[in-house]
Amino acid sequence: MNPHDLLQQLPPLQAPPWLKGGHAQTLYAKALQSPPPAYRRELLPDSYGEDLAAYDFVDAADPDAPLVVLFHGLEGSSTSHYAVELMHRVRAHGWHGVVAHFRSCGGVASKRLYHSGDTREAAHMLALLAQRYRRIYAVGVSLGGNVLAKYLGEQGSAALPAAAATVSSPLDLGAGSRLLESGLSRLLYTPYFMHTLMGKVPAGRRRFCRSLAEFDNRYTAPLHGFADKDDYYAQSSAKPLLKNIAVPTLLLNARNDPFVPADSLPTAADISPSVCLLQPEHGGHCGFVSGGGRGHLRWLPDTLLAFFDGLERRRG
Repeated sequence: MNPHDLLQQLPPLQAPPWLKGGHAQTLYAKALQSPPPAYRRELLPDSYGEDLAAYDFVDAADPDAPLVVLFHGLEGSSTSHYAVELMHRVRAHGWHGVVAHFRSCGGVASKRLYHSGDTREAAHMLALLAQRYRRIYAVGVSLGGNVLAKYLGEQGSAALPAAAATVSSPLDLGAGSRLLESGLSRLLYTPYFMHTLMGKVPAGRRRFCRSLAEFDNRYTAPLHGFADKDDYYAQSSAKPLLKNIAVPTLLLNARNDPFVPADSLPTAADISPSVCLLQPEHGGHCGFVSGGGRGHLRWLPDTLLAFFDGLERRRG
């Protein structure tokens, strides 16, 4: 099964002519978000058996339909615009869907936090879901995409999803961190993430952080057994493992993503034959607004489902 044949069948991205630049395409997407679907929530044990994690499902009429599982981005949830739009389209497609929340996300408190290389938790989530559904297709967005790609590289042919896709993912975490340390990216996005992240640190341990890199150095790295932020980024980045991926996988990154430098994106030399690269010039970070007028957010879910559906049809 050659997933590269499917690239020619994916819909083209046509950003509204008036919506220029990666920052605008990132921020404007939130203004187009639909109301969330009527999720069915389950709280299931995490991989340590210490905390509960939130799984928000949309159920298909056909119990044997495939499942699309979404791993969200940093401080994301089932109400993030990309999750809402994907789950609406999954349900309309007649498939099952679920947003699997990392620990402490989705409004559920936990003792442990999560991080960009937490493949133990991703493997646990997929194993739980594989007990219920005959076939799983997995999507990871931003941080969740790095976790998913790292899991796929670690597992090789033993990976549980039939196919996967990552969206706007910083597969080289060090390069992404350096970009978020500078210019407009730092000014626009750091306050948003720091507001929620600092709220998860015990009050007695909080110290002011001016950037996500400082937060990673002060909290993320030591909490998860890394020497410092650089050790954390090096050990958690998925890019070195992309050559080991054995299941059909689409890596989707806009080249104007304000979170991910274009020169850090994977090339053909970095990937296995099972991996497809889709790197449009426009789209921003998790934006991918398409169409005329105000634009819409259908391109991303339609592209992901076209990729998965093409593989599903080939299975018969």
